[in-house]
Amino acid sequence: MKLFGFFRSSAAFRVRIALNLKGLAYEDGFIHLRRGEQRHAGYLKTNPQGLVPALETDGQVLIQSMAIVEYLDETHPEPALLPRDAAGRARVRALAEIVACDIHPINNLRVLRYLHGPLGHDQGALGVWYNHWIATGFDAFERLLAGNPRTGPFCDGEQPGLADIALIPQVVNSERYKLDLSPYPTIAGIYANCMRLDAFAAAHPDRQPDRDD
Repeated sequence: MKLFGFFRSSAAFRVRIALNLKGLAYEDGFIHLRRGEQRHAGYLKTNPQGLVPALETDGQVLIQSMAIVEYLDETHPEPALLPRDAAGRARVRALAEIVACDIHPINNLRVLRYLHGPLGHDQGALGVWYNHWIATGFDAFERLLAGNPRTGPFCDGEQPGLADIALIPQVVNSERYKLDLSPYPTIAGIYANCMRLDAFAAAHPDRQPDRDD
């Protein structure tokens, strides 16, 4: 397997976590988003969308982080990343999509660059934007976790899964603009539990070979 990613990409972070949880070895393909390498012709042949991550495996290229994670879960079923029951799978997918569909798309690098460049917003305004959308999503995420009998040390019980894979990179992102996590004690607790696991800690942006300032 070869994973094309960027150390700070939260979407690539998700796939790194999933690969680690599954115990799967992979080769890194570094795509530096801030230098525009995602738009180079060579990479566009790999992923015509010009985004990361992309995963080369079994003679094919997979794109979109959540699709990749579910592919890994289907092809390497242990440890399972989704519950066995349909209602449980729907709950976990919904939690994951709060991050992957509602928070992340409007806070990723290309959106922030557009706000800063063509629209002329300064870094202070970017921080307000960034934290507003994380807080909006985390408000709901926290309520959905707190008091739910399915919530345990992780988003769904005793083992990390798809929802944790989506959540943890977003918590790490929230640190960039110093979002106050005190209103989200359940999220904060799950984050702490996840980061005690090598699968999550080793996937952290600060531990990637392509990390820069």
